[in-house]
Amino acid sequence: MTSPEPRRLTVMQLLPALESGGVERSTLEIADALVRAGHRAIVVSAGGRLVPKLLALGGEHVELAIGRKSPATLRHAFALRRLWAAQNVDLVHARSRLPAWVGLLAWRGLAEDARPRFVTTVHGLNSPSRYSAVMTRGERVICVSGTVREYVLQHYPDTDPARLRTIPRGIDPAAFPRAPWPDPDARAWAAAIHPALGGDGPLLLLPGRGTRLKGHADALALLAALRGDGRDARLWLPGARESGREAYIAELEQQAQALGIAEAVAFTAPTDAIARAYAASDLVLQLSRKPEAFGRTVIEAWSCGRAVLGWNHGGVGELLARSQAGGAVAPFDADALHRSACELLTQPPPAVDTMAFSLRAMQEATLAVYAELVDGADRG
Repeated sequence: MTSPEPRRLTVMQLLPALESGGVERSTLEIADALVRAGHRAIVVSAGGRLVPKLLALGGEHVELAIGRKSPATLRHAFALRRLWAAQNVDLVHARSRLPAWVGLLAWRGLAEDARPRFVTTVHGLNSPSRYSAVMTRGERVICVSGTVREYVLQHYPDTDPARLRTIPRGIDPAAFPRAPWPDPDARAWAAAIHPALGGDGPLLLLPGRGTRLKGHADALALLAALRGDGRDARLWLPGARESGREAYIAELEQQAQALGIAEAVAFTAPTDAIARAYAASDLVLQLSRKPEAFGRTVIEAWSCGRAVLGWNHGGVGELLARSQAGGAVAPFDADALHRSACELLTQPPPAVDTMAFSLRAMQEATLAVYAELVDGADRG
């Protein structure tokens, strides 16, 4: 006797907009997995530049400003209920706080047997509050790392641990292929674009937006220490230079000048060839001053075969402790950072296997949570 075909689900994801960022990327990745598995993927948001990409994946978009910070936004709960009924929605997945409040209000207004299943994902380490607590109210709560799971249980102790599911973010290994170390071709490519990255010494890479939280100043201090050792070290900061952050870049350039390393640093806009940038580097830095929920750049660097050096806190510390302990440094200890950098540059550790953090693993685990809820009888 053949087993019955799994039924086609209609899953609706809720978020403020589809512009850019990790939450938006995860939303599209799950929409893609749903469509490829034969399900229907609907996203509700205020729209944005990623909507065409969602449609190209086979997903659907409904424009509704459920992330607009106004009490009036809660009125969209009525529109959501109508949508759920009209589209026969089986499961709702809220990915951000205000959309989650709108979704929860709509969900609670329905009879229990008429409700779609309700999932939330805690993507970040938001300041604990009643407002943020909504992200723990799903029938299943997906945590993007063990760090996030511990954070939820610490700050929201009423949360039932049985409802939590830890699903690390994932990357496509094909987009971050293993590169030889060193990779002279990639280094020559980087130096041709940014002459400050030439030379024979090691290249440090710190990808990140132009914000103080990313630890650019710590990276400059590290570069100065390495060059003080007589190393012809260089530093590339892709993403640091962005519109609206000119004063911050000027401050960093002044710091580099004061440290005597201005000719060995490249402050640039984000690069579309980030995998090649990893390949060009000898060591990747993750020096966020604020603990991060996960630390995707760590996985990307490892996939390309590069060691990572970072502060031992948040999701980055969790990843390093798991797979490359020598890269974890007590937060903000500049001397320890210098020592660890010297060790990693002198004797790089073995390449890390990142298959546990693959995009496919993340997608399959998320769809398994959906199936667990839809096929189960329990209701939280």
